Amino acid sequence: MFTRPKTRPCDPHSRPRRGWRRRLARHVSGFAADSQGAVAILAALTMPVLVLGMGLGAEAGYQYMVQRNLQHAADLAAHAGGTRLRAGDSKAAIDAAALHVATQAEFAVDEGSFVLNTPPATGPNAGSAAGVEVLLTKTQPRFFSAIIDNEPLVISARAVAAVVTTGSAACVLALSPTGSRAVTVSGSTNVSLEGCDVASNSNASDAFWMANSSARLTVGCVNTVGGAVTSSNLQLLDCPAVNEYTPVVRDPYAHLAEPSISVPCENDTKASVFTPSFAHPSGVPAMRFCGGLDVKKQVTFNPGLYIIDGGDLTLNANGEAIEGGVGMDVQGATFYLTGNAQLKLTGNGGLNMQAPTTGPFSGILVFGSRSQHGVTHEIRGNSGSTTQGALYMPTSEIVFSGNSTTVNGCTQVIGLTVEFTGNSTLRSTCTTFDAPRIETNVLVSLVE
Repeated sequence: MFTRPKTRPCDPHSRPRRGWRRRLARHVSGFAADSQGAVAILAALTMPVLVLGMGLGAEAGYQYMVQRNLQHAADLAAHAGGTRLRAGDSKAAIDAAALHVATQAEFAVDEGSFVLNTPPATGPNAGSAAGVEVLLTKTQPRFFSAIIDNEPLVISARAVAAVVTTGSAACVLALSPTGSRAVTVSGSTNVSLEGCDVASNSNASDAFWMANSSARLTVGCVNTVGGAVTSSNLQLLDCPAVNEYTPVVRDPYAHLAEPSISVPCENDTKASVFTPSFAHPSGVPAMRFCGGLDVKKQVTFNPGLYIIDGGDLTLNANGEAIEGGVGMDVQGATFYLTGNAQLKLTGNGGLNMQAPTTGPFSGILVFGSRSQHGVTHEIRGNSGSTTQGALYMPTSEIVFSGNSTTVNGCTQVIGLTVEFTGNSTLRSTCTTFDAPRIETNVLVSLVE
């Protein structure tokens, strides 16, 4: 008997389960769609912050670049000011040079401020007469940072340059800025300068001239702003060759004010001893010789200021045999030449001269007025001498000629031009004399 197989009742859960996969796929795709929307919203919210951060970073980098450029301009300006300070220029000239260099370095005065202090007003070099301080500021507009602060940004830079000496000093200096043969060594001259240099501030190609084969010069170094013409008889003790195209050497007495000549004329010019007694405004007792002073015997000049107004200051025995000899014994005195007065030490007399070591004219034996142009001061003849101090005639020519001999002491010779000729001998040792130094080989360095 045929029996039909038993069937199980219909179970709704017993149907094929393929539909769950489709439903899961729909849920996943919906979730993904929902996630993309959330990311888009998050990105929209954070994008301004990211852009602002990037903008602030770019602005900070740009402002840092501006500050570095400003610092570069300050460094250059301070160095330029130091260079002019080394040359002994005025404050106005130092300012002008520093500002010119700063503007060449793209600093615009109308966008900030320029301040130069010499000596520096702040920092470790404050008060140093050898320093130049430059402070620059620049006002910059804000960009992205204006959201935080809408005030313009003030950027500043500071630099300090210092004039640094190296210990080298000259005892002969020609101040002419352009003169040919500003320092001349010729004839049969024999010049020996111990422990010091010769310097010429002329920019001429022959600022130092020593072409004569018989002239001899022994010196530490020769420094010239321009060129030099030399011979084999130039003996340099401290340098391998002439230092050409060097910086200008500063005049150590450029600041010195010329004395007033409001002093009564001295009538007795034949005395053997002179003692100044007039109360001069400088604080130094003074005596004035109108029309010159001719020394023809042994004369002592006591400490003070001697004004030679016109005429000549002459030492000349004229071959005469005079009892006691002819000479000048000067201890702590200064001679001031004005009214085109000339120095003429042209005889057989001797000199024993020492400049004052204190007071306004410390270190100066003879001071030629700066108004004396075209005047020549001459030391000629057999004038054996010992001198301590400076022969300072900044606008006049100084000539050592004939058989002039300076055998001892520290003699500084500063003139518009300086010439050694004839059979002149000058020995100068300035290692112990306390006088303003004619500094050579001076450096300018950034110290702050």
